[in-house]
Amino acid sequence: MNEYSRYKEKSIYSMSGAEQLLLLFDEAIKRLIRAEQSLKDKNYGDFEDCLKRTTRIIRYLTDILDMNYPISRDLRRIYIYLVYDISVVSAGRERRQEEIGRIRHILSELRDAFDGASRQVNDMHIPVQREIRG
Repeated sequence: MNEYSRYKEKSIYSMSGAEQLLLLFDEAIKRLIRAEQSLKDKNYGDFEDCLKRTTRIIRYLTDILDMNYPISRDLRRIYIYLVYDISVVSAGRERRQEEIGRIRHILSELRDAFDGASRQVNDMHIPVQREIRG
């Protein structure tokens, strides 16, 4: 492993859970943008690879949901729908090209919502007063 790879791996491990989540959304969005460009360029191998990677990211997001929270069921349904929609795009290629932008928009909205929630939680963090005894 080269130095850059070690640095990148170390920086990922030092991120908070919220930062890692945002990184996953950013990567999925980036892959969809690349898939759109690859489809325009008729680079079907890269197009398929980008959709597969996006699908893996969304499936991972599904797997890490804490189902003890009611919102997790809604998120799970959204993620399952997105995986399905990506498979339809993959099968239809040019006929379903406009769907990529819609999928990207949904992921962007989810990313922004998680980012806002994370910021709100961090802003609400109030240090606990400790009683000094002795």
